[in-house]
Amino acid sequence: MLAQGQLLDANGVDYALLALYFVFVLGIGYLAKRAVSTSLDFFLSGRSLPAWVTGLAFISANLGAVEIIGMSANGAEYGMPTMHYFWIGAVPAMLFLGVVMMPFYYGSKVRSVPEFMLRRFGKAAHLVNGLSFALAQVLIAGVNLYLLASIVNALLGWPLWVSLLVAAAVVLSYTALGGLSAAIYNEVLQFFVIVAALAPLTIVGLMKVGGVQGLIDKVSAGTGGAEQLTAWPGTELTGFSNNFLSAVGLVFGLGFVLSFGYWTTNFVEVQRAMASKSMSAAQRTPIIGAFPKMFIPFIVIIPGMIAAVLIPEMTQYKATGEGPYDYNDAILLMMRDLLPNGILGIALAGLLASFMAGMAANLSSFNTVFTYDIWQSYIVRNKPDSYYLKMGRWVTVGATLVAVGTAFIASGYANLMDYLQQLFSFFNAPLFATFILGMFWKRMTPHAGWSGLVFGTASAVAVFVMSETGVLDLPGQGASFVAAGAAFVVDIVVSVAVSLATRPKAEAELTGLVWGLTPRESLRASTTGEDAGWYRRPGLLAGIALILIIALNIIFG
Repeated sequence: MLAQGQLLDANGVDYALLALYFVFVLGIGYLAKRAVSTSLDFFLSGRSLPAWVTGLAFISANLGAVEIIGMSANGAEYGMPTMHYFWIGAVPAMLFLGVVMMPFYYGSKVRSVPEFMLRRFGKAAHLVNGLSFALAQVLIAGVNLYLLASIVNALLGWPLWVSLLVAAAVVLSYTALGGLSAAIYNEVLQFFVIVAALAPLTIVGLMKVGGVQGLIDKVSAGTGGAEQLTAWPGTELTGFSNNFLSAVGLVFGLGFVLSFGYWTTNFVEVQRAMASKSMSAAQRTPIIGAFPKMFIPFIVIIPGMIAAVLIPEMTQYKATGEGPYDYNDAILLMMRDLLPNGILGIALAGLLASFMAGMAANLSSFNTVFTYDIWQSYIVRNKPDSYYLKMGRWVTVGATLVAVGTAFIASGYANLMDYLQQLFSFFNAPLFATFILGMFWKRMTPHAGWSGLVFGTASAVAVFVMSETGVLDLPGQGASFVAAGAAFVVDIVVSVAVSLATRPKAEAELTGLVWGLTPRESLRASTTGEDAGWYRRPGLLAGIALILIIALNIIFG
């Protein structure tokens, strides 16, 4: 749990920088509101944004608690194996989303991922997916809100509940005003603020620890030892003592099921690509995001590793498991000890930016799914568009209030990545199984769509319960990898069995939804006009990114 009470010695310069940042954030929300006249403007930015904007927003939306606090905590606890969450557990799936999945999402003109489920599998799968996604988003929004409030608490010493309400009010104000456009343009701003905050922290930290060689020497001599200096086999991270099983867990559990489940079916990310102005821009959105994504570990994980050998309280906690701070405090403690005033203000703005980006992404995707896929579809139908626009704003308010409650769940975890990976195994892994089978197997039926999701999620929850009760002994984040694998396999088995026993949709109803039944020309992006030029070809950009990610795995493996 993040330390309570005033931790950071900020001065007037730091507060002035923070105030300036908030002026920009709220100003963007106000300006974006002027461009919102329909529900499509509010929920999907009118599908009018260029690829570079949506690409940076795509990656910034993910630069929330998972990336900054969670990954630095993982870096402090496990070291270099944490790189797998980027190089195995993110970039390949992002490229797959851009090249293979976005033509279906964007080409079908659906407004959300659950709406795609409605067209492919019918109402039952649509409702199950809509409800599970909505629940996941308010739980994850709680993580970002808790961490946002913790920064306010560390700065001012305010009680956590007061900090929660203040932090929630700021994010709510610009998200409810300008909808997705406000969230996306703020995410672009936040991306640059985050990099400007964390890069100096990494550089100063390396200087203090004696450079790269100094870090290597200190990690080798510390708790965890030299194993934390190489990405493979990552046995401490997975909880498997066997190197082969650990590698399988990383490649299948993290790299395939959890990663593809998150990046290809999670509407938080897909929504940014759907806001693009063309098919080509939509495909390029996750591919553009993949380039900064592969280098972000150097300014997130490395500071965590430095904190574990440089900050006395963190060294003590890693050796004994006791002390006033835990792994989630790694970044804050680094800021406290290494950054002078002024630079501290920029760093704090970067932290606040990351948590606000993450929470705003959760809220903007939640309000879209709840309004379109639950409220409009099953509760209040056939109202004027203005009604759903107004409803979207009220839904944003309600989701923020619920997130205040779920923030207290997140506060009970010493490493927030443990909590987040559990959530991903529950909600994302079975959804990916349903999607990938339904997209490439035309025989899969509507009954299989919802039943696979339900049984897949139940199996992941069962693995979690067994891990919590000691039936399965998997330290680290291995339980989440096993739960994700179980959810995927169970979903596939149930979906195949149910499909063979029930009637599929007619092939004519599956055009644009199933790979083998969709004309190839409808899946190809334009290469003329604004989409002309070799540097705008999704396949070529994805190939370059793939070569770079393979090289990084070889160099640091």
